[in-house]
Formats: sequence, C-alpha cells, structure tokens
Amino acid sequence: MTNPDQVSKNSFLSPQSRYYGSFSPEHLAFNANLQEFAHKIGYISALETGGKLAPEQAYEQVKGLWKQLKRSKKALSIGVERPSETR
Repeated sequence: MTNPDQVSKNSFLSPQSRYYGSFSPEHLAFNANLQEFAHKIGYISALETGGKLAPEQAYEQVKGLWKQLKRSKKALSIGVERPSETR
C-alpha cells in the first residue's frame, strides 16, 4: 500500500506536466522520458553549481543521460516517418 505522504513528496520532487502534443503511445512515452531527463539534468546542474559534484562527474552523468534519451528516441521510432504519416 502506498503512503499518501510519500505520493505527495514524490509528485513534489518529480513533477510531471501534461502532454499536449499529437497523441500516440510512443510520443507519450518519449515525453515522459524527456521530462525525466530534464528533471535529472536540473539536479545534476544544481549539485555541480553548489560544489557537491565535480564538473567532470556532472559531464559524465549528463552524457550518460543523453545517450539513454537517444536510445529511447530510437527505440520508440520518434522522428521516423511512417507510411501512414505520408501525405
């Protein structure tokens, strides 16, 4: 069972915005991945700016997150024109 306080804390620390783009399951999944990427980048930036994370470590973490997002984009076929999308 989920604790209501924990749910509230999680939604505060990791907010998710609504998706307003053209709907497809792939677009929705990629949007969630993109929001998670942006959220994590914000944390890494804040830690590096605050001196809690070395610039090299921050760079490597951002680089890893970027590769993960690129794999997600490729796996979800985002940006690939499908036959049903041609005019």
